[in-house]
Amino acid sequence: MKRQVEMEETMLRAHREFLEHLEKSLALVAKDIDEAKEMTHICTDEWCQATEGVLDELAKVIFAVSEPRWLSKEDSKKISALRHRMHDLYARYKAVKK
Repeated sequence: MKRQVEMEETMLRAHREFLEHLEKSLALVAKDIDEAKEMTHICTDEWCQATEGVLDELAKVIFAVSEPRWLSKEDSKKISALRHRMHDLYARYKAVKK
């Protein structure tokens, strides 16, 4: 039983760290989108393709995150918030792309 508890604690720490890094990645992309919104010369075809590729990859990862049975409600809410942020980032990107 002790080994199982240790494993769950280790997995929980890793899961939280992974979510933290995803949050940081979303923040970086959001910053790039905001900068492109203010400076139209940044929003080139190359930038759009690169940004859309990053958004697609992040979306795949975020929407593939599973919620283990031992995950707290707070952690579950973080995953849901990441998914909503991802959706909002796509919308912001599309607005800048126009």
